[in-house]
Amino acid sequence: MKIRIGVSLGAEGAPDGFAAAVDLLEAAGIDSLWLPEHVYGPAVEPFTGMAFALSRTRHLKAGSGISVLPGRHPALVAKQLASLAGLAPRRVLPVFGLQPAAPAERAAFPVPPGPGQRAEVFDEALTLLRRLLTADEPVTFEGRYFSVSGATAGPRPANPLDIWLAGSAPGALRRAGRLADGWLGSLMTPGEAGEAVRAIQAAAAEAGRQVDPEHFGMSMAIAFGAVPDSFAASVARRRPGVAPESLAAGGWSGARQLILAYAEAGLSKFVVRPVGREVSLAEFLDGFTREIMPLQT
Repeated sequence: MKIRIGVSLGAEGAPDGFAAAVDLLEAAGIDSLWLPEHVYGPAVEPFTGMAFALSRTRHLKAGSGISVLPGRHPALVAKQLASLAGLAPRRVLPVFGLQPAAPAERAAFPVPPGPGQRAEVFDEALTLLRRLLTADEPVTFEGRYFSVSGATAGPRPANPLDIWLAGSAPGALRRAGRLADGWLGSLMTPGEAGEAVRAIQAAAAEAGRQVDPEHFGMSMAIAFGAVPDSFAASVARRRPGVAPESLAAGGWSGARQLILAYAEAGLSKFVVRPVGREVSLAEFLDGFTREIMPLQT
């Protein structure tokens, strides 16, 4: 498998330092930049940041990790992705999730109220999004939540976009198997991640398809010193009762070991970010290129 490792700027990717960060990543030969969705914070909005980074570089890929799809109209998302793919072929890496990690931000992505509605909107939005990105002819679609007539997103990308999904709940894994081209997990042990890969492929087989075995990845934190309260709070929301230290790599040595363990479990694409002791991006990339980049194949 081709192991590739990208870098997330996390919530620190604010506009005032973003251009310099992009330049550092390109100069260091980093495979990809990943931009999380933090509405109520200083980080650059993912689609805006992707466009900026792709226009400023020639080799760096840019991914949205993780953008929320329910609450956005899929026709507008398709237009954004088709535009980016036309401007920077083979360098656009969209990953979508069900809802933002921060509960306070969920109001920014409204869906009709009721149990299961967000998941239903997600499935329908993803179906329409894919049709708009792959159809040769204008799309007419009549769904429960979205309807379009004679819609296009512009020229179809010459190189088809792979749409990856996130999520670790059983329903999210089944959705990835039925509808996604890849999966990016987080806050899971290698054993749990391996079980997720098998669950996704089982759901894909039931749907008469297969997810490319090289399209499974993991977003992981590298802790330099004690894990910060923000990381511990995120673990407490998503994995109650699990020690946050068990879900972060301990320094560069721990990161190497964890990546190899994930690879043994069937994953080959990784997004890493520092947590804990404040580390400048230049310092982080120096360690990354020395300690982590040699693991790429």
